[in-house]
Amino acid sequence: MNNKSHYNLAKHQINMVMIGLMVGLLVAAFDYSIMATAMPKVIKSLNGMEYYVWPFASYMLSSTIAIILFGKLSDIYGRKLVLIIGISIFVITSVMCGFATNMLQLIIFRGLQGIGGGILISLPFMVVGEIITPRERAKYMGILGSVFAIADVLGPILGGIITDTFGWRWVFFINIPLGIAAITIIYYSLPNFKLPNIKKIIDAKGIITFTVTLTTLFLAITFTGDLNTYPLTLIASLLLLSVFMFILFVIAEKGALEPILPLYLFKNSIFSISSLESFLASALMFSGIIYIPLFAQGILGMSATNSGLIMIPMLLSLTLTSIITGQIISLTGKYKNLVIAEFIITGTAVALLSTMNAYTSYNILIFYSTLLGIGSGMAYNIYNVAVQNAFTVHEIGIVTASMRFFRNLGIIVFVPIFGYIMNFTLESSSIINLSKSQLLIHSIQNIFMITILLAIIGLIIAFFLKEIPLVDDIITSNEDDYEMGIKKAE
Repeated sequence: MNNKSHYNLAKHQINMVMIGLMVGLLVAAFDYSIMATAMPKVIKSLNGMEYYVWPFASYMLSSTIAIILFGKLSDIYGRKLVLIIGISIFVITSVMCGFATNMLQLIIFRGLQGIGGGILISLPFMVVGEIITPRERAKYMGILGSVFAIADVLGPILGGIITDTFGWRWVFFINIPLGIAAITIIYYSLPNFKLPNIKKIIDAKGIITFTVTLTTLFLAITFTGDLNTYPLTLIASLLLLSVFMFILFVIAEKGALEPILPLYLFKNSIFSISSLESFLASALMFSGIIYIPLFAQGILGMSATNSGLIMIPMLLSLTLTSIITGQIISLTGKYKNLVIAEFIITGTAVALLSTMNAYTSYNILIFYSTLLGIGSGMAYNIYNVAVQNAFTVHEIGIVTASMRFFRNLGIIVFVPIFGYIMNFTLESSSIINLSKSQLLIHSIQNIFMITILLAIIGLIIAFFLKEIPLVDDIITSNEDDYEMGIKKAE
């Protein structure tokens, strides 16, 4: 690609679009890295160690639902409008989180914040998929990934410094100026890309059944972590309701004119395998993002600031590897071997993390976490590129949203499971004669032991991923109509 994109956007137009997308993505990207280091202090302030994973989990649940729902709405009403709405939701709910006075409020407000977060982490990748050719997409997605480099370097430092100096509430208030800047830039720089001839039909049955299915599944998994509070009858009822609603969702999607998640996508093996691999890769990554800071503060006695600093190598390596992987894919036009390498590296990393104890040095912890960052970074854009290359441009929005959906689904399924493992181990103090710190070490070790199994499963599945060489043209069933839609949007 020289001076123009496939859809006649000049180089300077592409640059302006990328700036707008990067600033919008930055708002959500900061949330991950800042919250990881601030959460131990949040829990201490609001007295809720047993709910440690809930603010993460509620955010991921709502953002996962929002990815599919608002991805479809952006097909109808345009990416630009939905992006601005997403940023506005994120900023308003950030203020609400900052004023939370107990864990219940924080969990609810984080859930609302996740709606905006889901929009912000998915739509930028849809836009790139629609305006850039398959061979070049990985490169531009790598550029989008550089946003996470900024957030990953500054986030842990800011999270620690802000928490130690001003209090944890300010990690939410910092989103206000960022959000205002993002809305301003996106409003003036981003054309309102949307596909022409899209039927303005809302799949209400699909939305309702999809939301209830995911929510009840999430609650059932989460409640399993505390059987003393939540009876088995309630958990079983939620699981049965989830299964029942899933059946209704499948029926609804088969009969929908504009389904929020077309079932025919799963007939494509690249889509099905990439969905499963995204599901597993996200669980591996978040095991480190959530529990390495907890180990650093709870076992090694580090401050929030220092635990943030120790996370920088992991988060930076994650983003840099994402950019490098994008360059490799653009040069070679292939991706399968990178998927295999990804699970080998992440599997090795979590195996090493499972050996951590009270005598683990700072340098060793940095090495282990950095290795996990390298493997996780490789996974970040591979699956987007693979599925976008396997479908037409008119399907890029839904397949891209689906990859992000399954990535988040891995988090909302496994984060409660990790929380259950931790709570179960901590509560075993009455049976096992161990100190609190020893129990915490043991629980974190158990969590990483589970992730070893996930990495092995992911590695096996990777060998079945079909590879279609990337080309220098975008597949579209009606290219002329799409170009006309872009021109009208401008």
